[in-house]
Amino acid sequence: MEVLVNKTIERSLEQAISYGKYRELVEFLALEGKSSAPEQSESMTEFTVLNDRRMKRWDKTISLTEEVLATVKELNRSVRWLVLTESWCGDAAHALPVMNKIAEQSDKIQLEIVFRDQHEDLMNMFLTNGGKSIPKLIAIDIDSQEIIGTWGPRPATATQMVEDYKEKYGKLTPELKQDLQVWYNKDKGQSIANELLELLPLELVGDGS
Repeated sequence: MEVLVNKTIERSLEQAISYGKYRELVEFLALEGKSSAPEQSESMTEFTVLNDRRMKRWDKTISLTEEVLATVKELNRSVRWLVLTESWCGDAAHALPVMNKIAEQSDKIQLEIVFRDQHEDLMNMFLTNGGKSIPKLIAIDIDSQEIIGTWGPRPATATQMVEDYKEKYGKLTPELKQDLQVWYNKDKGQSIANELLELLPLELVGDGS
């Protein structure tokens, strides 16, 4: 992408938290009847509670294919995955456990998380079709301090489902959200894992030398 880490990204990295800390915070918010949103609401709280349950399940059940495991273990350079998210985001509840599972396989992948609404300047640098869609993962080569790719907010198949539905019905509905949930459950994180491998360019993968 030929974009280097700037002051905005540096500030966000300084304030980022680990996946473990993020999970603790989301669980705490769920227990307290709150969300990470600036303005609290019943719907945001309900989504946070639901997402906490989803992440607990995915943390226990997600497994990576041999291809994914082999590719990750070949990394010979270090990368940072900086992710923008919020506790109420349904897509994030499916994606973040996959990101963490991959990062756990290599000490060369650092997964770090920030909240979108606390980092508006960063979010504005990585919009999706002009929108502040999350989760948004920013991949940074630690040695060169170059942004080598981004991912989010959804895997390609789920994105196509949303686009097709909007074209047909003009808006997103609870029915679509249910369809997406069914798809995520059937996919078991495999599409996300495979797409995340594309954030590890060839020059980052060991060549056997």
